[in-house]
Amino acid sequence: MILFPAIDLKDGKCVRLKHGDMATATIYNDDPAGQAKAFEDQGFEWLHVVDLNGAFKGQSVNSAAVGAILKATKNPVQLGGGIRTLAQIEDWLDRGLARVILGTVAVRDPDLVKQACKEFPGKIAVGIDAKGGKVAVEGWAEASSLGVIELAQKFEGAGVAAIIYTDIDRDGVLTGINWDATIDLAEAVSIPVIASGGLASIADIVRMTMPDATKLEGAISGRALYDGRIDPAEALAVLQGKAMETRS
Repeated sequence: MILFPAIDLKDGKCVRLKHGDMATATIYNDDPAGQAKAFEDQGFEWLHVVDLNGAFKGQSVNSAAVGAILKATKNPVQLGGGIRTLAQIEDWLDRGLARVILGTVAVRDPDLVKQACKEFPGKIAVGIDAKGGKVAVEGWAEASSLGVIELAQKFEGAGVAAIIYTDIDRDGVLTGINWDATIDLAEAVSIPVIASGGLASIADIVRMTMPDATKLEGAISGRALYDGRIDPAEALAVLQGKAMETRS
């Protein structure tokens, strides 16, 4: 079970949004590369990065910041936001990404996702962002008519490495992950699912260790880590099955 610390990039800085609204951005660090190294030093083994500007513009915008992150950390990095073509996917993988996350294009052109899985096995994740149970696209600015499970099942057997499921209504507001919807999705597909949106406290970390969550690959944490609501050492210890003596 993996806890993925998140770096969301807006104008070259690490930020967190509320409900995906760019106007609500809180800047947490103006040095994304330094933040990536800090997460590695804290013991995290993966990094989740989103180019927020890119998600809205449909093309990579924070490439320089992502490049700096890749140089600063030895941890594998998965990146989403504005990646819409096979050429862009190949370019990012050549630059050292472990995984490319495809969101909008998974709705607009699922065949491209399947082709990418064939050309880059194990390197393609699908980002499914939902509001009110329906999939949102274009940086969450537009709603589609697709249901979450309906979209996910389109990629069964295609070779997708993981599905990253975000409940937009909970994202960035520390209300707890939507475990019911996340586990329902995990049970509906054979593709590993990563929970995202609203992770709030150590209780969410403990929830990841429950028997019905074993199909999950892990969860993403952003604001709770930046705000200090979750202690990295404690969270990682819980996931490793170790009790922390500091917590009674």
